[in-house]
Amino acid sequence: MRANPDTEKTPWQPIPLGAAAGLSLLAAWILWQHFFTADAWVFLLDHANLALHEAGHPVIGIVSSRLAVYGGTIFQLLFPMLCAHHFWRGRQAAGWAASLLWLADSMLNIGRYMKDARAQVLPLVGSGDHDWTEIFSRWGVLAHDVRIGNGCKFLGLMLAAYAVWWIWRRRRQAGTPVMH
Repeated sequence: MRANPDTEKTPWQPIPLGAAAGLSLLAAWILWQHFFTADAWVFLLDHANLALHEAGHPVIGIVSSRLAVYGGTIFQLLFPMLCAHHFWRGRQAAGWAASLLWLADSMLNIGRYMKDARAQVLPLVGSGDHDWTEIFSRWGVLAHDVRIGNGCKFLGLMLAAYAVWWIWRRRRQAGTPVMH
C-alpha cells in the first residue's frame, strides 16, 4: 500500500502538554497492570480487547472454520492498528499515540495468553478451548509457549516505550517546550 503523498506533506497536529502527560500516565498504568499486578488486567481497555477477541473467532470462522482459532488474536491486533492508521493519515498525533498504546496493551495480553498455552490456568471465555494451545500445537512449538509469549510481551513493552518517546519527541518538534 502506497502512502498518500498529501499525507506525507501534512504536518502532525501538536500534542498539548495535558494530552502528553495523560498518554504517558496511560502507558505507565498499562505497564503497571501487566507487570506488577496479579490479574494483569487494564480495566475497560481489556474488556474491549476481550470483546474484540471473542468477536474475531466467528467472523474469521465465516471464511474458514480452521482459521477461526486465529480470529481472536487477529481482531485484537487489527482494531488498534486500524485506529492507528486512521490517526496517522489525519496526522492526529495524540490519537495515533493512544492507538499505539492500545496495540501495546493487546500485545501484552496476547503474550500472557501465549505463555499460558501449556499451563492453562487463565480463565477462558467461550468454548473453553485455549487458542494458543491449538495454534502452537499446529505449529509444533507448544514446548516454547513461554519463550514466545515473553517475546510478544517484550514487543508490547517496546511499543509502549516507543509511543511515549514519540509523544514527547512530537511535543519538541511542534515547538512546544517540554517540562523538565
